[in-house]
Amino acid sequence: MVARRNDDQTFADDIEGYPGSLSYEVGETVSLHVSTRATQWSVRVERWGAARSTVFEQSGLDGRFHEVPEDADSAGCGWPVAIKIQTACDWRPGFYLVTLTAEGSDPDVAIAHAGFVLRGHPDDRAPILHILPTNTWNAYNTWGGRSLYTGGTQVAFSRPFARGMLARPMVDRDDRKARPTRYGETPDADGRAFQEYRTARNYPSAIGSTGWFSHGRRFVEWAESDGFALDMAVSSDLGSVDGLLEGRTTVVLVGHDEYWSVDEREAVERFVSEDGRLVSFSGNTMFWKVRHEATHRGTAMVCHKYDGHRNDPGKSGLWADPTIGRPEWELLGAGSAFGLYHRFGQATPKGVGGYLVARPEHWLFAGTGLRYGDVVGAHHGVVGYETVGCPLTLDEYHQPVPTADAYRRGVPSGTEIVGWVPASNVGVGEYPASIAALSDQGDLEFIAERIFTDDPDPIRRARHGNSVIATVGDQVVTVGTTDWVFGLGLDPDVDQITRNALNGR
Repeated sequence: MVARRNDDQTFADDIEGYPGSLSYEVGETVSLHVSTRATQWSVRVERWGAARSTVFEQSGLDGRFHEVPEDADSAGCGWPVAIKIQTACDWRPGFYLVTLTAEGSDPDVAIAHAGFVLRGHPDDRAPILHILPTNTWNAYNTWGGRSLYTGGTQVAFSRPFARGMLARPMVDRDDRKARPTRYGETPDADGRAFQEYRTARNYPSAIGSTGWFSHGRRFVEWAESDGFALDMAVSSDLGSVDGLLEGRTTVVLVGHDEYWSVDEREAVERFVSEDGRLVSFSGNTMFWKVRHEATHRGTAMVCHKYDGHRNDPGKSGLWADPTIGRPEWELLGAGSAFGLYHRFGQATPKGVGGYLVARPEHWLFAGTGLRYGDVVGAHHGVVGYETVGCPLTLDEYHQPVPTADAYRRGVPSGTEIVGWVPASNVGVGEYPASIAALSDQGDLEFIAERIFTDDPDPIRRARHGNSVIATVGDQVVTVGTTDWVFGLGLDPDVDQITRNALNGR
């Protein structure tokens, strides 16, 4: 197959579809909107937890083809409902993968995937709530035309996800943007292995950044296998589902939770202020402020990103931008302005890929046997590709502490850095070939211009950063990397730190 313009996989397969909502409560009816070139098609729904279990199947459904509107990327598809599926009381909360098959089509283009979350009943909820970063999935989704990375400023939820974002065959390392190196290998700083892997299969570059398959499913498979009971929700549920956080002890973020609206962020901040716990195994977390708007075919997410301070001041753009003035590190104790990339392009291309243990006595390291200076997760590259860091210095005991400037910029006074590793921002000409980058400036130039104007050398200041494991009191745990979950089930130390974070002090 030939890769499409602007990384666009619109109707790459003979069948495509999406649910009427990304989130339902147990007992509600799921609507599926499907368009297919085939005369007949079939559907299978599976709950994807520690294992995959089928809860619904139907075949021999009459196929109908519906055109893709020119503005599908920004306004949605508006296809009619093809089938309604009643969820049952015995369907457990979690993520449900929908497999659509165009009967009689070439196997290479016969299957597409959709998905939805089933929320637990309010009277029977787990103490831990995992929020799937569906805002970020949507930001990267190129189906229908443009994403927020290929020229769009508004992206619709009522459209399919590009192929490979929800499910694809397992591979070792080639579908990762910060591909771990083995002994004697040369680091793939230009992302050639990833680029070759995804273009040969007509996958979007998004599969290395986001989606259920890359991050969420790894965490859920491990957590349920390890005995943790989880409920699940999607990004927008934080602002739209009444009482979602009531009765919870812990909210968990995983992978790449980059895009947040005001009401979503305020819900979590309120939860933490009322003694709830936030545990973030995510990089580039809460970086962009977005807003949700109704369209004539559903809802969409708006973010002007690098032009937000000019074209949408205060409404969308960088949370840390002066026009918004609510940097993510005020909650997390760390942010991407202080270190955005590790082992990605020219950002520490030969970096260690793990965390240097700075405070082995900290409760997060209980049961690991780790010592000062040990490295956690390097073999599986758990640090990369995107990160969050904190301005730090070494105290008289050679342990990292936030700098006075970090506190001045809003890092909370109770922030404790227990692990860290250098990270960097990258500028024009320093990105790998595996992503769509800006042509006029990069994150390095942008962050220097918007955040560090008060520094005598803004570029140098934005260049040198780190990724941290940090805590803010006993209520916030930040493991500041997108790739932490790639060590789960493979590295006993990563497993134990994750257990400690979820169980709390």
